[in-house]
Amino acid sequence: MSAQQELADAEVEGTAGGGLVTATVNGQGELVDLVISAAAIDAADPAETAQSVADLVLAAVRDAYRAAGELQQEKMGPLAALGGAGEVPGLTDFFGGAGTGGGAAAIGDEPDRTDT
Repeated sequence: MSAQQELADAEVEGTAGGGLVTATVNGQGELVDLVISAAAIDAADPAETAQSVADLVLAAVRDAYRAAGELQQEKMGPLAALGGAGEVPGLTDFFGGAGTGGGAAAIGDEPDRTDT
């Protein structure tokens, strides 16, 4: 099986809030599942809960993308030097052009999106 096929078939998880939110990303960088535990919901304070859940979702997705980037480097590392053939599409854009190594972007620092 080729490294690209292994990436296509692989899935990695990212979590936040001690497992309250789990995001699953495939090796190609596609978000394929998102699970939010009922324990993350506080019916007594819906506004605060909504913001907390949003923050947890962002953190879990970023963690999953970081894990996908690490998997991509593991599987495609030698090929990545040949012009970025192993990059997860959109991953560097997701992290504001910072690449996959070294921390996630801060909340509010999302890159400008200009899809054309």
